Amino acid sequence: MSAMPREEDDKDEEANSLLRSESTSPPSPEPSPDDEDDEEVAFEAQEKILIVGLDSTESVDSNVVPPFSWKKLWLFTGPGFLMSIAFLDPGNLEGDLQAGAIAGYSLLWLLMWATIMGLLIQLLSARVGVATGRHLAELCREEYPNWARLVLWFMAELALIGADIQEVIGSAIAIQILSHGVLPLWAGVLITASDWLVFISLFHVMLAVGLTVDSYDMQNSIQSINPQYQLVAAGSICLHCFIVLINYVNGGFCFCVVVASFIFLFIENYGVRKLEAVFAVLIATMALSFAWMFGDTKPSGKELLMGLLIPRLGSKTIRQAVGVVGCVIMPHNVFLHSALVQSRNIDPHKKGRVQEALNYYSIESSVALLVSFMINLFVTTVFAKGFYGTKQADSIGLVNAGQYLEEKYGGGVFPILYIWGIGLLAAGQSSTITGTYAGQFIMGGFLNLRLKKWMRALITRSFAIVPTIVVAIIFNTSEASLDVLNEWLNVLQSIQIPFALIPLLTLVTKEQVMGVFKIGPVLERVAWTVAALVIVINGYLLLDFVVLEVRGVLFGFVVCISTAAYVSFIVYLVSHCGVLPSTWWSSLTKRIVNIGN
Repeated sequence: MSAMPREEDDKDEEANSLLRSESTSPPSPEPSPDDEDDEEVAFEAQEKILIVGLDSTESVDSNVVPPFSWKKLWLFTGPGFLMSIAFLDPGNLEGDLQAGAIAGYSLLWLLMWATIMGLLIQLLSARVGVATGRHLAELCREEYPNWARLVLWFMAELALIGADIQEVIGSAIAIQILSHGVLPLWAGVLITASDWLVFISLFHVMLAVGLTVDSYDMQNSIQSINPQYQLVAAGSICLHCFIVLINYVNGGFCFCVVVASFIFLFIENYGVRKLEAVFAVLIATMALSFAWMFGDTKPSGKELLMGLLIPRLGSKTIRQAVGVVGCVIMPHNVFLHSALVQSRNIDPHKKGRVQEALNYYSIESSVALLVSFMINLFVTTVFAKGFYGTKQADSIGLVNAGQYLEEKYGGGVFPILYIWGIGLLAAGQSSTITGTYAGQFIMGGFLNLRLKKWMRALITRSFAIVPTIVVAIIFNTSEASLDVLNEWLNVLQSIQIPFALIPLLTLVTKEQVMGVFKIGPVLERVAWTVAALVIVINGYLLLDFVVLEVRGVLFGFVVCISTAAYVSFIVYLVSHCGVLPSTWWSSLTKRIVNIGN
């Protein structure tokens, strides 16, 4: 009889995985909110998920890896799916649809191998976070001198801004579709950007009516906001209510936009697992939407299998091939994953527990990227079936894709235009929020800023949203201008890739940083080969774009000077990691000085 209560207690303990970790230090006075921010960390101790041991042998040798458990795998599931959202952002979807429309099924094999390369990079990022207990931006702050650290931070912020512009504009396009064109692009940007303000406003309402949540830090943060910001937030709620009214009158489907725009950060306040569940719903929404489109259009199964198994690359599809590979590695996502894995309470000093976490994260990330690959596959094959070999193939993009789908496949019980819009909205909203997360970790890690979470979210969001609003107003004149903008943003992303990959590989191969979890020589060679391949491919995209777009002597001179500085910094990063001989950089510097003299 006594076994029954014990078994029920174990189940309750496993179900409530968000447990507060108990401190082993002597009792001390209750810290004030300001004292809690003395050290910048990815997740506070009370936010981390305690992985409950399913056996009673917690005191066994910490160097021994515990046996596999499905329940533990479930507790580790989450960070990989948040990471996989970067593989499904609007920029990737545009690359998928253009690859399908222009190259047909012939680049599916490249999409598969690009996803595998992306998986390798993300597993290395997770390895750094778990083995060291710190994320990549924090480690870069300690690894590099101040000037190099600031350059890396600046480049990471640029990459994040470029990615966020694509994501927010993708959401704005979806809102435009779902509102029957009533809302212009800039209004969609404002809706997507105002999630934080609505979250703060809603929380003030909750506090006013006596509703509380278990988050002392968040309540104090919100109560400390100036009245003028509260007024702006209240105005944001009125804007959302007005938009709901417009779309109700016009029979639109945009009510989900209002809900999506503030629910993320609100749920985060209730724990990491709740937030991960919301993103799981968004990924499921994308999967169902694009799978529905796949089922409606009925692409050729034989062509699909041939595209996956037989490598084909024509001279007319090189640009699309480069785009497929370039969209997979997102610089900010490399920083993000190393921080997300720290949401689980893992002691980096216990080798067995670290290896156990790495095993579970490898399984979880592989499943997450398999799901993202299937979604990208659905989008590519839908547009390959509908538009490959047609006159619309060369002009199709994210802005007019919904219109072309409607013209090709018509309406029905649930028009394909709105299925596309819902999937695109889920992609844009989810990737925007993960981008905000990445911005917080990047800024906090590189600069060691001790700020409240809401303040970091506001600062990092403003860095991306303000340029996005300007861009939306300027480039909303035509579809062609938005396509040009997207090309520039892809180039911006390509430029930043070495500044995430090279520091990652530098750290993951250093025994002083990784200890026994330093990668072996074989994996190191494979990782550097993959990184070099990705950098060369994106370099080709950059070169091709510069040749086509650079006009004028002055602009060309600026590009040449910038390119020289860019290459020099990459050479410095490579020499710092020890791949090149230690004397190589100094001899190169002397030669440059001699040439200058």
